[in-house]
Amino acid sequence: MRRLYRSALLSATAVVSALVLATAPPAAGAPGHGTDGTDGGTHGGTHGGTDAAEAAVIGAGHARAHSELRRAAKGAVEYPQSRRSASLASLAASQREANSAFEAAVSGRFAEYFPSPDFGVHLALLPTGKVLLFSFSRVETDPTKETGPTDRIGPANAGRAYLWDPAKGTGARSFKKVTPPVVLMPDGTHAPRPAPFFCAGHSFLPNGMLGVFGGNTGGKGGSGAKLSFVFDPWTEGWYRNRDMAVGRWYPSVVTGADGRQIVMSGQSERGTGTPTPVVERFPAPGQPVPWRPYDIPLDVPVERMRFDAPFRNDYPHLFSLRDGMIYGLGRDADQQWLFDPRAQTRTDLPRRPADFRGYGSAVPLPAGFRGPDSVLVLGGDPLDPNTYRLSGGAWTTEEPRAFGRTQDDTLILPDGTLLTVNGAKDTRDYGFGPFNPKADLKFRRTELRGADGRWRLGPAQRLPRGYHSNALVLPDGRVMVTGDELQQIANDPDIKDGMDGSIEIYEPAYLHRGARPALDRVPGGEIAHGAEFSVESPTAAGVRRAVLLAPTTVTHAVNTSQRHLELRMTGVRGHTIGLRAPATSADAPPGYYLLFLLDAKGVPGPARWVKLGKR
Repeated sequence: MRRLYRSALLSATAVVSALVLATAPPAAGAPGHGTDGTDGGTHGGTHGGTDAAEAAVIGAGHARAHSELRRAAKGAVEYPQSRRSASLASLAASQREANSAFEAAVSGRFAEYFPSPDFGVHLALLPTGKVLLFSFSRVETDPTKETGPTDRIGPANAGRAYLWDPAKGTGARSFKKVTPPVVLMPDGTHAPRPAPFFCAGHSFLPNGMLGVFGGNTGGKGGSGAKLSFVFDPWTEGWYRNRDMAVGRWYPSVVTGADGRQIVMSGQSERGTGTPTPVVERFPAPGQPVPWRPYDIPLDVPVERMRFDAPFRNDYPHLFSLRDGMIYGLGRDADQQWLFDPRAQTRTDLPRRPADFRGYGSAVPLPAGFRGPDSVLVLGGDPLDPNTYRLSGGAWTTEEPRAFGRTQDDTLILPDGTLLTVNGAKDTRDYGFGPFNPKADLKFRRTELRGADGRWRLGPAQRLPRGYHSNALVLPDGRVMVTGDELQQIANDPDIKDGMDGSIEIYEPAYLHRGARPALDRVPGGEIAHGAEFSVESPTAAGVRRAVLLAPTTVTHAVNTSQRHLELRMTGVRGHTIGLRAPATSADAPPGYYLLFLLDAKGVPGPARWVKLGKR
């Protein structure tokens, strides 16, 4: 990639020299776009003369590519590689020092750190075992500036996506580019580009596909796109559906008990500060719910629902709990609502005890053999370390964490404990002011919540990761941590090699407590709710628990897909373990789940995928 970069840059320089262009040197920190915010190949101001002359000779598209390369080179000079390399080395050293006091069998450990071609603003574990990462193409390499194309219109406002296959290791060959569909955005430029679906909302369909809704049309402050896609993990391709009724930027999506996706909130097509109250559902009634792997939604419409959801702030937490209702927990304390997707009604829930909360975690707490009936809200306020539980229509203040943080990600682990990773003081502020890569060490510390509900600090991750950070549990029980383009760019070991991002792997303590249960065979077809089924394990005699863990899809600390359920064990005969599936689709919405077997010490073995629910 470095060789290609140099070749293109030399080519651009040659064209400019041949034309004997006389352009004034750019002002320090000047933007690479015109004052009107457009990106139609002119790039007024900084490189306007160069771009216009190049466009006349080699075409607007080629000239635009050269312009982006020049701006990337300029950014690299402003924020030198030596600073990035030194910062990463310092973080690695402080991580080793901080973690030397922790025992892996007690607190787990961070085991791997490797480059990724994507920032991982959005993350999804697919039923193939691969991980989908998607975000945007960077427009800056200086982490003290806005690196994403939030305000841009035209081709610079584009999305990108990759698959990571953990079975292929951690090198470049383990990633595959899966470019989103090329679209024409209603931004006045009519310029094709890969769909700018960053800061969209997403959840899983019953057939394992990921529905993605919304994105950024661009303009000052950004604006909502009406885009609707699915990503098919089986063909590893994107498919476009009919546009939504309204634009959405920063919406939330949850899958209900019937397998349909409900889409709420997000900034509208009119721009930032105009959240939409419109609620939509995909697929629209009358359209079949995608159930089998080959049921690919294409040009399928959404439906506007009869109730509205007037959230004042974006990315509300949405959960489908065991009563079949959708719980919408807004960032404002007075915007907590219960939605009935069948009756299409909205009723008030009690005011949350804490005031406004920014981007922070919310987790549906494990509840044994039934689906979750309570939610734990945590994070989102650097001044408030408390956690708040909504259960039975009432709020209680629960055990606090060590300190308050925002932008954190909290995961349910296979053993039912909770793990918090990532966090910051505020959006792009890690304790020393916004857009300052320096970070307070505490925000790199993990926290673990045991079966007793008490929290304790754990080891530190290498990078501080705040805004746009994400994490998920892998099928082998490890945890993948990624995201935060500012920190990834600020600590890039080679800003020119095309590997913009980074991934860290955390190994929970249960991976360091001896032998693990084995799971050899699970049903290959669909498992009906409430049905008995069996699995094969050579370590069956030592198995004490079987659990289903829903795969994660997450962005901006919003994870609507998490779910942990115990399965009833109906008997053990030799290597065969009898199990009973959750009773209803309200307990566990139809779709793919990770099935873990655990021993008496709470150690889970590697999971296998099962498909829950029959049409």
